[in-house]
Amino acid sequence: MGTWLKRVVRGQYAVLFAAALLSVITDNAEAVPAFARQTGLACVACHVSFPELTPFGRFFKLTGYTLTNNKTIPLAAMLQFSNTNTRTIDNNNYDFVRNNDPTLQQASIFYGGRIAGPVGAFVQWTYDGIEHHSGIDNTDIRAAGHFTQGDIDFIYGMTLNNNPTVSDVWNSTPAFGYPYASSSVSLTPMASTLIDGGLAQQVAGVTAYAFWQRSIYAEFGLYRTADKMFSFLRAGQDTASPGGVARLSGSNPYWRLAYNAEWGPHSLMLGTYGLIADKYPDNTIPVSPTDRFTDIAFDTQYQYLTYTHSITAQATWIHEKQSWDASFSSGGIGEGPTPSNSTDTLNTFKAKASYYFHRKYGATVAYFQTTGSTDAGLYGSAPVTGSANGTPNSNGITLEADYLPIPQVKLSVQYTWFLKFNGARYNYDGNGRNASDNNTLYLLAWLVF
Repeated sequence: MGTWLKRVVRGQYAVLFAAALLSVITDNAEAVPAFARQTGLACVACHVSFPELTPFGRFFKLTGYTLTNNKTIPLAAMLQFSNTNTRTIDNNNYDFVRNNDPTLQQASIFYGGRIAGPVGAFVQWTYDGIEHHSGIDNTDIRAAGHFTQGDIDFIYGMTLNNNPTVSDVWNSTPAFGYPYASSSVSLTPMASTLIDGGLAQQVAGVTAYAFWQRSIYAEFGLYRTADKMFSFLRAGQDTASPGGVARLSGSNPYWRLAYNAEWGPHSLMLGTYGLIADKYPDNTIPVSPTDRFTDIAFDTQYQYLTYTHSITAQATWIHEKQSWDASFSSGGIGEGPTPSNSTDTLNTFKAKASYYFHRKYGATVAYFQTTGSTDAGLYGSAPVTGSANGTPNSNGITLEADYLPIPQVKLSVQYTWFLKFNGARYNYDGNGRNASDNNTLYLLAWLVF
């Protein structure tokens, strides 16, 4: 461990210096994000620490980002400086060139707030400092209404977005779930469910939602490939290369149901969400048969929020049935993998708990787990990245410490410890690499202004 930590020291000072410098600049300029500019409220009114929402933050999003006290153009920006150190690197088999290399991980600009009347938007454009390209990021354009009379409180609306669950207001679903930031260069398990980022910035979804008495929430909509008039929702993505962005057949249903309760400083949510998607094996061949992914999930969130003490916890479980109607029967189409089974399952479980003192000092512990069918065609052995036993099973623990000198600056130290990686704890790839070799120390300076 001593030698490994020495390698970290070479890079961490650059990240921390950049964070400290930009912290001073941001503080002196009294810069605040777009929503805070528009409403005149402090960032902590909407966020525990960005991007996790408070009950008021959820209300603001559900009412279409339109609440305003100030006339302003709701623009904002974000920078992420990071440094990643993977415990054991293998330059012969995997590209670890960015290991221990301080870098500008991301830079984003936002339009966030009212457009006109009951219509508002959250639109993000991001430059990727690792891949050196830019494109549209999470985008949520909505129109909403709020009806109150006597004891009745009813919020309703519609949203156009480009990522299933990006419209959700709880931080237990994938789009804005934990980890809120993670390394772009570390080695991660090969398997994930489709709803867990597999369609992000590749689709166009129109959903309608209603929130009754701040208690019962329901949302239903359809997702399709973001093409033709919806092409702007995947601007900057690779649509022409085989194996590029996902392409769906027709309109694919998404749903969300949740029960919410709020009392004093406490709030609790219990919910379910899901997606059924018919996906072409090769995005450049939209006339072939399709594979079907059926994702059904359950989630929960608890918050205890005061200025002095904040405790938040989220958990989600996703079950995915994969029906390889196209890929298995044809022996593989295009650049996609060729499954060994006609059907497979994949399960994801994530849970995390955080504590913040004065919304300034924070600590988080999280657990993640993926299990699924053995399928050598999907998860077969490959140096460093593959599974020698053909299973996707992975699990581990993430520990994180945060410091927010001001609400718009977050300095984080995150450590991810893998207990199992791509099917095994030891020699998972058949070439001697162990799960713990992928343990990652990640330093982050995250600024919004």
